[in-house]
Amino acid sequence: MKNYLYIIFSIAALAALSSCSPKGPYALTNKVYTSKTDSVVKVIEQTQVPMLVDSAGANIPGEWVGTVNFNLRKPNYVIIHFTAQDSIQQTLKTFTLVKPQVSAHYVVGKDGKIYHMLNDYLRAWHAGISRWGSISDMNSCSIGIEIDNNGHEPFNDTQVKSLLALLTQLKKVYGIPTSNFIGHQDIAPLRKPDPGPFFPWKLLADKGFGYWRDYLLEVPPDNFDYATALKLIGYDTRDLTAAIVAFKRHFVQTDETPTMTEFDLNILYNVYKKYTP
Repeated sequence: MKNYLYIIFSIAALAALSSCSPKGPYALTNKVYTSKTDSVVKVIEQTQVPMLVDSAGANIPGEWVGTVNFNLRKPNYVIIHFTAQDSIQQTLKTFTLVKPQVSAHYVVGKDGKIYHMLNDYLRAWHAGISRWGSISDMNSCSIGIEIDNNGHEPFNDTQVKSLLALLTQLKKVYGIPTSNFIGHQDIAPLRKPDPGPFFPWKLLADKGFGYWRDYLLEVPPDNFDYATALKLIGYDTRDLTAAIVAFKRHFVQTDETPTMTEFDLNILYNVYKKYTP
């Protein structure tokens, strides 16, 4: 089993290296990536038994017995971002520097090219301080996808086409539920606006990635509590105003004001029923 895991991480490292020549612009950072994956393998190979003592100070006996039933953790969410930078080159540089302490699994360029920057089973640093439902460590359960976009322009058809192909692959390989394709704004409403109101959430929902509101909206019942509905969808409602804005960036998109109009409530009720059937 040790050899199996070593092969997995070695293949991941070799795949990253194969994307450019040894003398390419990312040769050095690819070398660092390989070194880090080797370090991860060494951690996985450790079979030490923890040295424990009881309340009386006596050693507790222990023995390592390796189970045969396990595998790598698999992602269960996809978090979509915009880069908020001026070019794909700037983003790639940011993600290959230590100081910013940020990364993503994939970056989608304006020309549709997809840059795979981290093995899907490894934990990227893309979500930051965030929460969705009861999950407070989104980095540990998600794949981060950054789209080359400064946040003030539409996403072009070429990169959206590539994104859809990537999402199709990820959903198929990892069995990610339709509801679990969300944006950075959804999980970090106090800090992040991405992927923002220009992002084509309806198109993604039509393809099975996330939800969107129906054309015909049902009026919610008189006792409908929008704060509870937002929370049950997954939003962190400890700052209700921020949660409202995040919801509207995703599902309304024509209005980001921190108030719920009758139209917004109709949309929320419709979406809420999709998340909580």
